[in-house]
Amino acid sequence: MDQQYPSKLLEKAVSAFATLPGVGRRTALRLALFTLRQDEQQVDSFVDAIARLKKDVKYCKVCHNISDTDVCPICSDPHRDHHTVCVVENIQDVMAVENTMQYHGLYHVLGGIISPMDGIGPSDLAIGSLVERVAKGDINEVILALGSTMEGDTTNFYISRQLAPYPNVKLTVIARGISVGNELEYTDEVTLGRSILNRQPFNK
Repeated sequence: MDQQYPSKLLEKAVSAFATLPGVGRRTALRLALFTLRQDEQQVDSFVDAIARLKKDVKYCKVCHNISDTDVCPICSDPHRDHHTVCVVENIQDVMAVENTMQYHGLYHVLGGIISPMDGIGPSDLAIGSLVERVAKGDINEVILALGSTMEGDTTNFYISRQLAPYPNVKLTVIARGISVGNELEYTDEVTLGRSILNRQPFNK
């Protein structure tokens, strides 16, 4: 039986909150009623933050990380190691690696991993731009830091084939301190940090 709402506006707000991942109708209702109880200024500030996130956030022209500027602070930092690039699946993984404070190079965000079951192929990912970065000749090492899943391993292998024409670039993979099937963003900082420090040559 469908939930009956005393207000069409409330129902519309609940439907909007329910589009968020992991939010069901009951949680959406609680969020909507909580919002209704807040001061108008607080709600306006919340709505403005969401609107500006969508309207003004940029994707770094170099690594595809999110940023407030055309080139993200990591890529523009002269103190970072600009000869090492860590390849990750998504923006959450950049944040996870940064939180370990064990890595001081640059990143490359693929925007996903190869997954035929989900209709995601190499052309849907930022692999071409990674090859372009390597082709410029400034990169000495590419670290493959994808999750220990079949899709992650498939993506690692595909990238290794794309980088094969550049034998002078060292290709490494993070150590398997991360359990098979795990994703980087859910791995504790100590384990992830050690996995990066103890990275190994990628074995095709």
